[in-house]
Amino acid sequence: MPELPEVETTRRGLAPHVEGRTVTGVTLRRPNLRWPIPAEVRELLPGQKIDAIRRRAKYLLLDTQAGSALLHLGMSGSLRVLPATTAVKTHDHVDIVFGTGPHQGNASNSQRVLRFTDPRRFGCLLWQPPGETHELLRDLGPEPLSDALDGDYLFALSRGRKAPVKTFLMDQRVVVGVGNIYAAEALFEAGISPLRAAGKVSRERYALLAAAVKRILAYAIERGGTTLRDFIKPDGEPGYFELELLAYGRGGEPCPRCGRPLKQAAIGQRATVWCGHCQK
Repeated sequence: MPELPEVETTRRGLAPHVEGRTVTGVTLRRPNLRWPIPAEVRELLPGQKIDAIRRRAKYLLLDTQAGSALLHLGMSGSLRVLPATTAVKTHDHVDIVFGTGPHQGNASNSQRVLRFTDPRRFGCLLWQPPGETHELLRDLGPEPLSDALDGDYLFALSRGRKAPVKTFLMDQRVVVGVGNIYAAEALFEAGISPLRAAGKVSRERYALLAAAVKRILAYAIERGGTTLRDFIKPDGEPGYFELELLAYGRGGEPCPRCGRPLKQAAIGQRATVWCGHCQK
């Protein structure tokens, strides 16, 4: 499943090819993805200029004066900007069509589409009216790279919580976008056992954890930037980075710090790897 850095990489890759362009049509090859696609997407989006493409948590928003198209890539979704003549494949469910006109590159006058491909159909395409916040976004916590996330915030919110700190960190109402991979890596860097109750972690250790989350996510986004060209290649999938993981997916292997075998268990039905010696 695309995590926050992959979604941010998608946003950055698409922005130069989408922002400022006018939508001339929307092609829906099915009425629904995870949920029904609202009529506003087809009725209000055509004729609108894309003012910006934003990210909130793992959602992307295409902002226009009439409202915002709200997209989530789900488990298998991808977005690419392609020539309108590109052959449609089985799982190409949505095309947002842009008119011709001045734009970047040698193909500036060719008609392009923003194509949403989603084999498993766990993604979504919804609509947010201007001045409103979609119900999927209302209860989300702060962005992990914002100043709102720090040790004091995590410490205050965690008091009295008996759930494992890894579960706490992955709660989107606490902070958005810290998925399974990044939670495992941040806890390893901070030296905190994922099994420890969230309410039993000290303020000082939460400061280390918040810093680890920020560093790891920022680095992952930076690495993702090397593959932005893939978002306009008709014959290739977006090429997400491969992060050098120290803990996630390495159960039973030697700990990079102490050499002892890394432990593995399921926490909240998610595979979790940690070092029983280095993480307390």
